[in-house]
Amino acid sequence: MTKKPTKAAAASAAQAGCQMLEAAPASNRATRAAERRAAIVEAAMEEFIARGFAATRLDDIARRAGVAKGTIYLHFKDKESMFEELVRVVIVPVVARLTTLPPPVGSVRDLIEAFAGNFLKEVIGTRRGDLVRLIVAEGPRFPSVADFYYREVVSRGVAAMRALIELGIARGEIREKELARYPQILIAPAMIAVIWQSLFERHAPLDARDMLRVHLDLIFGERRTT
Repeated sequence: MTKKPTKAAAASAAQAGCQMLEAAPASNRATRAAERRAAIVEAAMEEFIARGFAATRLDDIARRAGVAKGTIYLHFKDKESMFEELVRVVIVPVVARLTTLPPPVGSVRDLIEAFAGNFLKEVIGTRRGDLVRLIVAEGPRFPSVADFYYREVVSRGVAAMRALIELGIARGEIREKELARYPQILIAPAMIAVIWQSLFERHAPLDARDMLRVHLDLIFGERRTT
């Protein structure tokens, strides 16, 4: 004969059921909030690229995202914080991935070529490249935006390049020791390619990878073929 549950057991089961019902709506709300935030960030990227940072209005972002303007303030305090989130979501993960250098089993030149090649693949011809060009164009007018981008993106890339240069010097692959003072030289072709594409590509298409090869030949010496 099956025993009937005690009042205490029944009450406990009922309480557990209520907690599950309460948790489900809370989880749904969190999911919807995350989806709205992602939609706002996506809309912000399109508006910033289309209009520029200065000309972009929160009203335009809200309209594109399909939310009320007030909803934006539930997630971001202002336009700058929204742009910072955009950089965190779209660019910072790529930089983190690129600057996580593998064990130096190959030559330093090989490591640099891999880094630069991945940068060109992930940035040139993508919306990330459009964001980089936006920062170059409007950063001087909005120092806080430029400062944030430097901290989160540029400083990491420069540190990674300096580490590779110092490794190359220690191995004797790089003869010019002063290069360690100016790691920006290593990534100069990538930045030139980003800017050139938006301004002059229609006049003179640029082979960024071949330019990188020539650039590295100047630093490491021409690669010998067998």
